[in-house]
Amino acid sequence: MSRFKRGAGLDSRAGFRQQKEECPVPNGLLKGARQSGQLNLSGRGLTEVPQSVWRLNIDPPEEAQQNVSFSASDRWWEQTDLTKLLLSSNKLETLSEDVKLLPALVVLDIHDNQLRTLPATIGELEQLQKLNLSHNKMTHLPLELWNLTNLRCLHLQQNLLEQLPSELGQLCQLEDLDLSNNKLIIVPDGLANLNNLVKLNLSFNSLKSLPSAISEMKNLRMLDCSRNQLESVPPVLAQMASLEQLYLRHNKLRFLPELPSCKTLKELHCGNNQIEVLEAAHLKHLSALSVLELRDNKVKSLPEEITLLQGLQRLDLTNNDLSSIPCGLGNLPKLTSLTLEGNPLRTIRRELLTVKEPDGNLKDEPKTAMTLPSQSRINVHAIKTLKTLEYSQKQEVAIPDDVFDAVSDGAVVNVNFSKNQLTEVPPRIVELKDTLADLNLGFNKLSAVPIEFSKLQQLVHVDLRNNLLTSLPMELESLKLRSIILSFNRFKAFPDVLYRILSLETILMSNNQVGAIDPLRLKLLDKLSTLDLQNNDIMQVPPELGNCTSLRALMLDGNPFRNPRAAIVAKGTDSLLEYLRSRIPT
Repeated sequence: MSRFKRGAGLDSRAGFRQQKEECPVPNGLLKGARQSGQLNLSGRGLTEVPQSVWRLNIDPPEEAQQNVSFSASDRWWEQTDLTKLLLSSNKLETLSEDVKLLPALVVLDIHDNQLRTLPATIGELEQLQKLNLSHNKMTHLPLELWNLTNLRCLHLQQNLLEQLPSELGQLCQLEDLDLSNNKLIIVPDGLANLNNLVKLNLSFNSLKSLPSAISEMKNLRMLDCSRNQLESVPPVLAQMASLEQLYLRHNKLRFLPELPSCKTLKELHCGNNQIEVLEAAHLKHLSALSVLELRDNKVKSLPEEITLLQGLQRLDLTNNDLSSIPCGLGNLPKLTSLTLEGNPLRTIRRELLTVKEPDGNLKDEPKTAMTLPSQSRINVHAIKTLKTLEYSQKQEVAIPDDVFDAVSDGAVVNVNFSKNQLTEVPPRIVELKDTLADLNLGFNKLSAVPIEFSKLQQLVHVDLRNNLLTSLPMELESLKLRSIILSFNRFKAFPDVLYRILSLETILMSNNQVGAIDPLRLKLLDKLSTLDLQNNDIMQVPPELGNCTSLRALMLDGNPFRNPRAAIVAKGTDSLLEYLRSRIPT
């Protein structure tokens, strides 16, 4: 039963009155939410949240009018307080003050709407731990927001915020704070009070400096200040002993920061600045560093002390002013990627192109994927040796022809085109049909998969997450796929073709709008071991799903079904399947 008082001072018969407004939320979804404590209304085109949602745990449900027997199996009065409400990707311009009627909320996700501010009553959600307000149009935030002292995660990226109050520091339990892509000019000193903060993203703002007090955030592991106007970083940054990742790309830095106390720093990204000098003092303390990115600067020379970075795996020096590099780089035992494109190098010493085997002999074949100035933007060594074509995070709307031209002679097995702006699958991908086994097209804007995709007969793994897909062509039936990732798309039904790809071992389809699954057809996939359908619109879990005994991981959290109850789902896959089998009519 609910732990919170219901409807103090409210009309107790409101739920029995005939509703004049048509509720765009199905009653079955609300009914499921009363049992599970979770309600997913993402991507439903809502311009406002129906009153029935805010009053979910207050007004008696519709079935109360039909069933008042205490002996009934459907005990509608036994309900769970709503703890998770997902309202993302709608058209909300305002949020009702009635949000306070859901005091048990732990997770509130309103990202990707058109909100300009929040009601003051947001401050009454004392149990709230995760609040996602990203991708809205907010110019300011109510002071009451800073009363949410139980918040662990606050996402405010992609808004129009120009300043933050010092009261931000009152969120003393905060661990993850994302303020990227706003219009911030300064960061308040109150930020230093966030002693539990682990991850802080300030990228894509207009910051000219960082407060010295930032050094007091002793638990901070990731700090991203990319795409600002920083000319320097405060020396006290060196005191952040827990820092593991530091991003300072696209600023106006002339010097690399000295970080003597950052013994655990693993990644330092300082590309696209104005750094000219790299000295021993900048490097000698960074014993844990595995990634050093200094591309697009003005570095003229590297100190020999760079060889002290014995854990270094990736060194990016693209587009600098280097005329030579230390021969000791060839002795770094873990270096797997050295990028030197765009430098006026005269020669590459042979020591860099040979590595010692354990027996002390030299081997001419380099273990390091090196991109030399004479090469294109494609890592030819990775193509020839690793059989991998990597062209991700380029923000391209189409893959350039020269990318495919570069692999015309290579037997490419792995292709990564993720995190671009692709609106269609590159037509030339079929040129790799004889060898391509692993394809990543995630985080793009694909709305369809072409029939030609079926020509990739060697394809085993395909990643299509975070796109705009609503269906898959039946022609994919001919593929021998072992895994497919379709999470964060727009599927409203389980793709029919997946029932026919009998080789599938893993299907990941979380965060769609799938309403049902066919257990009889799913059982035919006798190799299927992992099925992720979290955060969909499944109203009923068919008992016959329990006969899919090949499943080792079945994830159904975040759906509006009433049975099985959350406590049963939480016991794990084996217990869940056993429960479902016990419910099969005999």
